[in-house]
Amino acid sequence: MFFYAEFSKPLDNYGFWSADIPDDWERKRENVLSDNYQARIAQSSIIRGKKSLEGKHVGFFAEFPTTDQEEVTLKAGISFSDLEGAEKNFKAELQGQTFDGIKKQAKELWNKELSKILMEGGTHDEKVAFYTALYHTMIDPRNMTDVDGRYPGGDHQIHQTTDFTKRTIFSGWDVFRSQFPLQTIINPTLVNDEINSLVTLAEESGKGYLERWEFFNAYSGCMVGNPAISVLADAYAKNIRKYDIEKAYRAAVRTSELIGNKEELGYTPVEKGYSISETLEYAYTDWCVAQLAKALGKPDDAEKYTRKSLYYKNIFDSEDKMWFRPKRESGAWEEWPANGRLTEWHGSIESNPYQQGWFVPHDIDGMVALMGGEEKVLNDLEDFFEKTPKHFLWNEYYNHSNEPVHQVPFMFNRLNAPWLTQKWTRCICENAYRNDIEGLAGNEDVGQMSAWYILAAAGIHPICPGETRYELTSPAFGKVTFRLEDGKTFSIVAKNNSKKNIYIQRAWLNDKEYNQCFIDHADIAKGGTLTLEMGPEPMKSWGTGAE
Repeated sequence: MFFYAEFSKPLDNYGFWSADIPDDWERKRENVLSDNYQARIAQSSIIRGKKSLEGKHVGFFAEFPTTDQEEVTLKAGISFSDLEGAEKNFKAELQGQTFDGIKKQAKELWNKELSKILMEGGTHDEKVAFYTALYHTMIDPRNMTDVDGRYPGGDHQIHQTTDFTKRTIFSGWDVFRSQFPLQTIINPTLVNDEINSLVTLAEESGKGYLERWEFFNAYSGCMVGNPAISVLADAYAKNIRKYDIEKAYRAAVRTSELIGNKEELGYTPVEKGYSISETLEYAYTDWCVAQLAKALGKPDDAEKYTRKSLYYKNIFDSEDKMWFRPKRESGAWEEWPANGRLTEWHGSIESNPYQQGWFVPHDIDGMVALMGGEEKVLNDLEDFFEKTPKHFLWNEYYNHSNEPVHQVPFMFNRLNAPWLTQKWTRCICENAYRNDIEGLAGNEDVGQMSAWYILAAAGIHPICPGETRYELTSPAFGKVTFRLEDGKTFSIVAKNNSKKNIYIQRAWLNDKEYNQCFIDHADIAKGGTLTLEMGPEPMKSWGTGAE
């Protein structure tokens, strides 16, 4: 990072310090705060009489005389490109500005952004929790473009953009589930930016594939799956298309071929990673590739990736355990642990097979058939939630603290029991999100945890990004209005809503009776009002009609 800074008064004295930190010392927080590390810093050499210094572990200091209560202001413009970019950014954004003026401008900018969703009803604490969550969803992926459109590329060269903002910090494995579906409603420009950012990284780096967890133009390879394909497919299905789709599609195909399930085996074996998590997540994103191929008129690809999307079936043990199991390259099952499908990390990343096994969002009917039919699956899913501790902290069942289960509460809609989706999402919203220091049940994960809450509390949430369907559920508030980029609004009104009246009794979409437990993105994008009449008991006839 480069910076260009100005003080509000001349410097009387300045210099550098340089610490001798061995290269093999780790620099995590606990290391930096240790006595040994601090002692090394205390021994730093002080360097005066120079105007520039290069090296590791260096710092700058300035001294000037002040009067009692005098304020001295330091303003800094930053750039990820070079010093010239930092100076340009400074002059465009900070020159002539005062601290109070910048503070006022920041407040106005945030109020404008946060007004993209208007929430009515609820207590003061619930309002704070809601808008804090919305704020969290708007921090990343952050802008890394200079005011003149320059940014550092994946080839470590400076590039220029005129038609999108280069962004960074794409926590793909987390954010494809709720964070980016939320942005498709309130901030499609950001979605276009992110797709362009990932595609240009693939191109400029020479790697040619879409990174799953991009960090400052670097391929971290963190976590599993191919979530960038999900974000692309979801955007394209929702008519968010300000990018080169053929170039993006080629990168998606290369991503699947390099990183996804291989056709020779039809699954990802234990020897190659987390067999359950990777097989299921790759199967889903192959379905996403298939949807893109269909839309782009590529029937051979569509057939191939539709077939690959069913590879999840290859690791389901239908003869013994009746659940997903890690499988070896030889075709043999990994030994079943004593704690069975509740065993954390058994073929599953940051989860157990019970939690990860529900992730077949693109073929729920096929998954239900594998698991023994609707009645059996419904009973199992109810048990999954009933055994969950109501604080929703880390646990063996519905572990809202982490992402693999975030679509699961909405699956009751697909099992013809939408009242159970309404029951459990209201329970999660009330207990896993609070106006408190530890107000989230788990790691924020770059906006994902909060985006889940924003959507669920509003009354909608997708199961399968890449299709345009959102599941309907019980709103936590009396009215939530989405302000769309084109000036239209879409409101969800919950009449007679309360902590007891959590079940949908009837619904109207733009004053017409509505008896489906889902809504299409196109209906939201057109603007209008979805009105829900709430009551204290399940209305089991609502939302279970034929699609």
